[in-house]
Amino acid sequence: MSVTPLNAHAWAIVLAAGDGSRLRKLTTTPAGIAIPKQFCSLTGDRTLLENTLHRAGSIAPRQRVCAVVAAHHRQWWQKPLWSAPEANVIIQPSNLGTANGILLPLCYVLERDPGARVVILPSDHFVRDEDVLARSLRSTTAQLAFRRDEVLLLGIEPEAVDPDLGYIVPGASDRRGAFEVAQFVEKPTPTLARALLERGAVWNSFILAARAEALMRLYERRYPEIVLEMRTAVQRELRTSSNGCAIGELYQRLPEIDFSRHVLEGQEAVLRVVPVPQCGWSDLGTLQRVASCLARMQLPVDRATSDAGRDACLNLAAQHERLQVAC
Repeated sequence: MSVTPLNAHAWAIVLAAGDGSRLRKLTTTPAGIAIPKQFCSLTGDRTLLENTLHRAGSIAPRQRVCAVVAAHHRQWWQKPLWSAPEANVIIQPSNLGTANGILLPLCYVLERDPGARVVILPSDHFVRDEDVLARSLRSTTAQLAFRRDEVLLLGIEPEAVDPDLGYIVPGASDRRGAFEVAQFVEKPTPTLARALLERGAVWNSFILAARAEALMRLYERRYPEIVLEMRTAVQRELRTSSNGCAIGELYQRLPEIDFSRHVLEGQEAVLRVVPVPQCGWSDLGTLQRVASCLARMQLPVDRATSDAGRDACLNLAAQHERLQVAC
């Protein structure tokens, strides 16, 4: 990828440290090993993490694609990240919520590039039409050239009523490619979800883009002490190469913090939502959502049920088929 003025400071942060407990029934192997869903494949080919790394490459060059992973998941992330620059694989000692999971890599990125423009990508999503999402990611990233303080949330145009997802109700257009955020609604009733769709609500994908310094200001307004401690620990790691000791010590006393609830909520004045056309997006957060996604794909039975070999990643389509048979 050539470096132009628009993407010279473009970074992607891939969130891959989650434990995937909501889908554990589906992601547990016959041997009883629970594999976080980002290290599984929906159809038996590339894992969800590998798909996300490819997605990140549409907005940032390889040397500016970072992944935050969990120390206890090493057996699953080592292979897909083997070719990533060592400095771009950021290891969390433990999972203390999405806010800490974003703040840690954000501190590393800011140390390397104070002018960074970052896109945050969860690694456990499936997208049927990657080209549609890629176009939206690129256009959203380009908007950061003239948005110093705003945080852009990508909202997916719904394909169905889903009461288990979060919704964003857009407000007035800012006439620059985005909308104000009128309301967040988490897991509405089916009746409310239908009403939200009539108001033009979009699914909250948890994909967001902002200048790194703007994201950091969101944290500083709520958790200035934690920001100071995290930045100090990261600087110590980079200065002394302490093999994670400084971060490990900090994580022993950090509280668990949720990014949406504890950082974004109440700061709507600087939030904007960018609608993304329907692209077959799913967070695969429940068994029902996985089943719905597979049904829309019209996956051939022989592909869903085939075994790709001992070393293949866990095939969620095949796992779903086995659960259906067992029932």
